[in-house]
Amino acid sequence: MKLTTMLRGAFAAVAALSLAACGINSVPAAEEEAKAKWADVEAQFQRRANLIPNLAEVTKGAGENERSILTQVTEARAKATSVNVTAEDLDDPAKMEEFAAAQSQLSAGLGRLLASFEAYPQIQSNQNYLALQSQLEGTENRIAVAIRDYNEAVRKYNTTIRTFPDIIGAKVVHGAEPMVPYKAVTEGAEAAPTLDMTSN
Repeated sequence: MKLTTMLRGAFAAVAALSLAACGINSVPAAEEEAKAKWADVEAQFQRRANLIPNLAEVTKGAGENERSILTQVTEARAKATSVNVTAEDLDDPAKMEEFAAAQSQLSAGLGRLLASFEAYPQIQSNQNYLALQSQLEGTENRIAVAIRDYNEAVRKYNTTIRTFPDIIGAKVVHGAEPMVPYKAVTEGAEAAPTLDMTSN
């Protein structure tokens, strides 16, 4: 009896180690890490979208050119906030591309708006504008960091589901699909907008 019990215990231990080495736990852990990083990306884009109404209030009196740019930014914000990518969509390249395109359009509009303010010293001296500009710059930096962290988590997840022995659990147990990294639609769209001081 004791020998049978010992053999069963040894078999259970070997089976547990085999399962642990086959991606049973590592695949969902890597997937959840990537989803958490995506939530950070969404939070930073939402933070930027939330700042835009404040930007609109500060800039109302800046002139007709700025109003048209502000209208474009407001429309781009509406579009950017209407395109949602959930954790379940992280393996859909088309949805990720649509999201990136909307965010890129918003980034470009913000860059044009901030650049136009350089010609208006009365706006630059406004404390609300300076605080808001600082917040937008900080948000763009946070977005870049969040995207970098998300892409690294996706790289780790995609590597996990494609390498032995985790590929066994990934395909057989979890039916895992590769996730899509965040890619800017236009070159440099993931970076903070730059100010063009020469366009007047």
